[in-house]
Amino acid sequence: MSDVSAESRGQRTLAFLNYLYLLLMMGVIALILTVALVFQYAYGELPCPLCLLERLAMFGVCFGIILTFRHGFSYQHTGVSLLFALILVIVAERQSLLDIYPRPGHAYIGSAIFGLHMPVWATIIGLVLLFTIIAKMAVIGGDRALERIGLAAFPVLARAGAIVSLYVILLLAINLVSAFLQCGFNECHTYGYQLLGGPTAPPAGGT
Repeated sequence: MSDVSAESRGQRTLAFLNYLYLLLMMGVIALILTVALVFQYAYGELPCPLCLLERLAMFGVCFGIILTFRHGFSYQHTGVSLLFALILVIVAERQSLLDIYPRPGHAYIGSAIFGLHMPVWATIIGLVLLFTIIAKMAVIGGDRALERIGLAAFPVLARAGAIVSLYVILLLAINLVSAFLQCGFNECHTYGYQLLGGPTAPPAGGT
């Protein structure tokens, strides 16, 4: 009986660690996206087309986590996050390589943070996300625990997950409206919000 009880506690601990891990991951991504919006609106650094794709990929990673919080564990949800983390790495690496040699019209855009520009940061973030998801699966494991023990067993984590999920959805809505004002139905640029009367910002941008 004690062995069964110990196994149950172990499964519960694994499930708790998994949900906490996912919550922290989504919270960090939300923070990164918030910083991107601050640079966009406070410093006039409009995102370029590849920057918008990088933001979309980050939202995709969050979408996989939100699915887990809403519908429970599934390898499909984990796969969604992994897929978008890989897309983030590919897009960010392409942008980094395009601008790795500064020349007229092909220099890193936006402000540098700790000496690195956002395309390089996006590459690092994508790689970190890939390895953190893989590490969670390889080190923490707990797939069976997640299948047996739902998020309802952890009401505090459930509430925190719901709040962060809503915040991520709010960030997505702001980005969708902002991208439409910036790009309309045409190619995106970094010269201003074209649907608000033409250029309103210098030709700079960020992720």
